[in-house]
Amino acid sequence: QVQHVESGGGLVQAGGSLRLSCAASGRTFSNYGMGWFRQAPGKEREFVAAIVGSSGYTDYKDSIKGRFTISRDNAKNTVYLQMNSLKPEDTAVYSCAVRTRIGPYAYSSYAAYDYWGQGTQVTVSS
Repeated sequence: QVQHVESGGGLVQAGGSLRLSCAASGRTFSNYGMGWFRQAPGKEREFVAAIVGSSGYTDYKDSIKGRFTISRDNAKNTVYLQMNSLKPEDTAVYSCAVRTRIGPYAYSSYAAYDYWGQGTQVTVSS
């Protein structure tokens, strides 16, 4: 069982920045794949970014490339999502997901992940 909690959400004006954090339990955190997903009201959950545990390889949703950066600090069992140049359409609940096993699903697929947090609200005002 992996427990984790997101933090760092809030209200920010368009063009501003926020950094989300996801602190996870587990002695093998460095091996976990970590992903960020978001869900806006009335919309489906969508992939935002992911970082592979072993290689540090990252993947991003096309519309946020160049604005968001995912990173991890294995010493702190924490993954971050730095969000810059925020837009009103970035408003959503952002959830951190943990992938503990290798499987057939891409990191951009919600099916690849075993554990999900409750999420943190990000609201971008225009």
